Amino acid sequence: MKKTNARERLLGTAADLFTERGYGAVGINEIIAKSETAKASFYHHFPSKENLCLTWLEETHARSDTRHDAILNEPGDAEEKVIHYFASLKEWMKTKDFRGCPFTNTVSSLDKASPPISEQIELHKLSIRDFFSALAREMAPAGSASRRLGTTFFLLYSGATTEAQNLRSNWPIDAAVESVRHLISASKEASAKA
Repeated sequence: MKKTNARERLLGTAADLFTERGYGAVGINEIIAKSETAKASFYHHFPSKENLCLTWLEETHARSDTRHDAILNEPGDAEEKVIHYFASLKEWMKTKDFRGCPFTNTVSSLDKASPPISEQIELHKLSIRDFFSALAREMAPAGSASRRLGTTFFLLYSGATTEAQNLRSNWPIDAAVESVRHLISASKEASAKA
């Protein structure tokens, strides 16, 4: 069986190690050894561990954006899309052994400030909020009501992810889904009265 190229091996190994133990607890030499890659090859592809992590986060973000665009463009109503997105979090958390969000985990394990990594994390988090806001615009009147609803979805999603990770249980996600259903119902009632 043919080995993947060195860049892919380095990124895959780093993703596994960063996810399992956190960015700050993983060193370059361990990534090089576990990816079966020469040190020179590491530095050919990545000038530093920070750059490797940044590349991993950028690629993870790009996949997330692609998924969000597909959800926004597929047929179906926004309410079902939001509920399904939350519900799919349960399976994702199980497959990731309740490791949670790689962006949240990375920022919490930085051993020193890294503006490029912090900026990528903020960009990713804001893009998730924007995704929920786009769905909320289909459910609530444009303006402050839809912004508030989208931000609330985002905060519920982030909180459910974090607490499911902390407790190694899916009940926070179930509770978030119930809250989302309640918010959608309240939004419909408010729109009907307007």
